[in-house]
Amino acid sequence: MKRFHVHVAVDNLGASIAFYSRLFGQAPAKQREDYAKWMLDDPGLNFAISSRGHSTGVNHLGFQVDSREELEGLKRLAEAAAGEADVLDQADAACCYARSEKHWTVDPQGLAWEHFHTLEEAPVFGQDTANQSGACCIPLRAAAADGPQAKSPCCLPLQADGATAEGACCG
Repeated sequence: MKRFHVHVAVDNLGASIAFYSRLFGQAPAKQREDYAKWMLDDPGLNFAISSRGHSTGVNHLGFQVDSREELEGLKRLAEAAAGEADVLDQADAACCYARSEKHWTVDPQGLAWEHFHTLEEAPVFGQDTANQSGACCIPLRAAAADGPQAKSPCCLPLQADGATAEGACCG
C-alpha cells in the first residue's frame, strides 16, 4: 500500500497541531516537542508538521510504502523521471523519529520528493545535515552557483541559527 506523504514546516507547532487535529477529526498519531504526524486512512495520507527552522510552507512531498519491493519500484520511477544520478539514496536514515530506507529526488521546480519504507520508531528526530549516510537530509536542486560538483540533488544543511548554509551541497 502506498500512502501519500506531505511534510509542512510551521512556525507555531501548538497552534498547527490544534488546527490540523480539528481539520482531520483526530489527534496526531505521533507528537513530539518539534514534530507531529497524522496517519489518515481515507484518504491514505501521512501528514507531518515540524518546527525545525526550515522556511514555513510545504517542506517536501512523497510516498510511504509498506515493503522494500514497493520502495524499489518507486526508485525505478524516480530514476526514470529525474535520471539515476539525480536520486539520492539513504539506506538507513534516522529521520522524523523513525528509522527508514529512503531515496529522494527533486522535481524541475525544485520541490523535494521522498519515497520511504519505515522500519521502526526512533527516539530522536534526526539531524538536518548534508551527510548522506543516514541523516535527515532534504535535497535541493543544485544551483549554478554551487559549482561543477553540484549536478544532482544535494542536501542543504541548517546552521546553528536555523538558517541554511548558502551553497552547501552533499558530495
